[in-house]
Amino acid sequence: MFPEPTPASLTPARRAARKLLLLGAAGLGALTLSAPASAQTAAPKAAATSAATSQATSALAIEVSAAIKGQIVSCPSSLKLSPRAVCLYVKSGAASLRPLIAGKLSGRAVGTWKTTGKASTLLVRERAGGPLGAFLLLSALNDKESLVVVDAAQAAAAPAAGKPATPAGVVKGQPYVLGRDLAGVVSVTSQGGGSYRLTTEDGSVLTATVGRKSAQTSNGTVELPLAPATDGSNLIFPLDGLRALGCTVTPAGKSLTVACGADSIGLRPIVF
Repeated sequence: MFPEPTPASLTPARRAARKLLLLGAAGLGALTLSAPASAQTAAPKAAATSAATSQATSALAIEVSAAIKGQIVSCPSSLKLSPRAVCLYVKSGAASLRPLIAGKLSGRAVGTWKTTGKASTLLVRERAGGPLGAFLLLSALNDKESLVVVDAAQAAAAPAAGKPATPAGVVKGQPYVLGRDLAGVVSVTSQGGGSYRLTTEDGSVLTATVGRKSAQTSNGTVELPLAPATDGSNLIFPLDGLRALGCTVTPAGKSLTVACGADSIGLRPIVF
């Protein structure tokens, strides 16, 4: 549990987020979630701010909530989100929310929505041309209700012991994962010529090529945050690129939990 901050210790963005929490927590009925993890929640509990909520996440949650008329609720634990996440319940369908949110974030969105089943994800920069600040997960509850999750983009973690020599094409200071370390949640198959096929247990497929940010899914072309690389035998894949497969990344001590659908594993990323 995180200690409740005093009003004097809150930044203006977090004071606004706290006010939204108090306004949005009351009066919500039962909420059924049809997300990648197929989780269900009872009547939403009053959400509480914590010291883990980043300013970037808080500010984006306020901005998105104002645009879509969302109400803040407690995030379902089954989604394996970070403590920084903010969840918004919206009485609108996902199809109408995607263009509304993308338009609001014009200039800061990285690429377009990546949709897998009933869930869509979107990476967002802190400012136009700036570093990644957060990501959005949009889950369709039904045709007229949605859950929007705002969570912090995973910061670079400590390098794993025994990491390979720095290969060409990687961006220093950014977290990557070895394809072989994803066993259990993502199957990685080399197709030759620097092309790799990544497949999750629930059938999501991504075809990525070393040195290229553009990748292919069953729904068309997506843009990865960084280009994949290789050390000659292993695929070295950008950690945040896993969101294109509908996976979530959650801090877990010195390691991370990567969840794709109902499957999850713990691993330590590589930072060159």
